[in-house]
Amino acid sequence: MMSVISAPLIAQHTVVIEVGGRPEFLKSEDFFITGSFQKWQPGEDKWQVKINSDGDHLITIKDVKSGLLEYKFTRGNWKTLESTADGRLVAPRSAIITKDTVIQARIEGWRDHFPASTASAQVQILDTAMYIPQLKRSRTVRIYLPKDYKTSKRKYPVLYMHDGQDLFDEATSEGRIGPLEWGVDETIDAAGKSCIVVAVDHHADKKMRIKEYYTNANSENKEVEGKAYLEFIVKTLKPLIDKQYRTIPDKKHTAMAGSSMGGLLTFYAGLYYPEVFGSLGVLSPSVWLDQRNIYRELEQLKPDSQIHNQRYYFYAGGNENRMKPDSSFVRMHDDVKATSDILKEKVNPDLQIAINPSGRHGAWYWRMAFPAFYKWLSEGWESK
Repeated sequence: MMSVISAPLIAQHTVVIEVGGRPEFLKSEDFFITGSFQKWQPGEDKWQVKINSDGDHLITIKDVKSGLLEYKFTRGNWKTLESTADGRLVAPRSAIITKDTVIQARIEGWRDHFPASTASAQVQILDTAMYIPQLKRSRTVRIYLPKDYKTSKRKYPVLYMHDGQDLFDEATSEGRIGPLEWGVDETIDAAGKSCIVVAVDHHADKKMRIKEYYTNANSENKEVEGKAYLEFIVKTLKPLIDKQYRTIPDKKHTAMAGSSMGGLLTFYAGLYYPEVFGSLGVLSPSVWLDQRNIYRELEQLKPDSQIHNQRYYFYAGGNENRMKPDSSFVRMHDDVKATSDILKEKVNPDLQIAINPSGRHGAWYWRMAFPAFYKWLSEGWESK
């Protein structure tokens, strides 16, 4: 007789969200809820917040699985997200659901009622169409200059970063859950330890962004351009920056940082150009997509490599879980531990590893991680 083992049932619950208040301006307009329960699609008619017979605004979400529920309110698209009372975007609202739940919410502001740009005065467009000879295309490059740059005669360290649209300004940033910027300019403004930040925008086509950020071909991407892109930064962009601005051009004072595919690319930049980059900020690197190429690179390292004199800051979130192309499951902080362990074994550079147990994959969590990274980075610049 064949026995049948039933799979455990996953508890599902009903969540009612009551919106008890919202700003007087634009109060007559329809508004919607979007969140993890519907794959972050803003403005779906099904998820319009309705008025019940008592005049209350509420929305009911059925079949919610036990665990973390994340959501936001919009008036139909990402440009009309809810905001703080002073017009800034914040993390998704969240609740841990274990049973049928009623949540009270209040909307303080709408983002589009405030100025679009959130970039500080120190952020400038270096070039709207900087030519990349290695790739035969052009790209916007942004630069952040310290507050005292014009009044001092100081020279400054330089931090090179990827995904420039997402670092300084909500008006240009993009994301799965809305236009959340990293706050790089505000963080450095407040740090008291200055540097120049040079940020290259990613390709407008997300598929091309992936192609530009891979350094090694894989089964999903036969032609990749990451090595050429890094050559542009090292051999074209850095010499230009060092010529036009007061930089400290040596290895110790030259850094790179990035997240996701940009984190993976930053990792490779450290391995390929150890004589150029003294510090690397590898945030949530997409090792899981790289089909073990990074492991092969690491296994070839020699103990006397210049990488020994570098500094690496690895960051990952405890909830950055992904399904690989082969359908296997990966926890990204495990990738960080595995790759950093090999790096330490082979060449033993200065390593710092930060794990946010509740961290997920996205700009809000990198915004949260950046201040600690920058503190670590600037302390290294000042050490003897």
